[in-house]
Amino acid sequence: MARINLLPWREAERKRRQKDFGMLVLTGVLLTILGLIGAHMQLGSMVDAQEQRNTYLQHEIAKVDRQISEIRDLGKTKASLLARMNIIQELQSSRPQIVHLFDEIVNTLPDGVFLDSITQHGSRVDMVGEAQSNARVSAFMRNIENSAWLGKPRLDFIESKEATGTGLSHFKLTVSQLSRSDAEDKK
Repeated sequence: MARINLLPWREAERKRRQKDFGMLVLTGVLLTILGLIGAHMQLGSMVDAQEQRNTYLQHEIAKVDRQISEIRDLGKTKASLLARMNIIQELQSSRPQIVHLFDEIVNTLPDGVFLDSITQHGSRVDMVGEAQSNARVSAFMRNIENSAWLGKPRLDFIESKEATGTGLSHFKLTVSQLSRSDAEDKK
């Protein structure tokens, strides 16, 4: 029988297989690296796209915030203008009331009563004065009660003639000025 030496062939085959295996491993590593690089680039582009969207949204949110602040400012301006308009309307409607007030004071003031000061706080009118007697102050209060533009007289204090030393009684009277509708209801 002839002897054939197959060792070098097997060894060459083993080297070839090892070389093929090394090439497959190298190819696998390269493909894995390329896959990782591709995934990294894909994720990077996705992150960049999301950052661009976020930036766009932030700019749009800033625009909307500016618009909201402008709307709030307009609302404040509107409220301020409406308040001014209401004040002007109140002043226009109350303009004749001061005339009626002084007219009614003159009409209700009896002889022997002298007013030193008149102070108005809204619809409340404070009158400080002097009278020859307490009965004249009472008559003044009755006249106010019967007045169309004045009402609710309240005597805050009265000092007698003897206490003042002037021969006149000092008094302070508070009355309410009636509005046009109250005055018409009272008539």
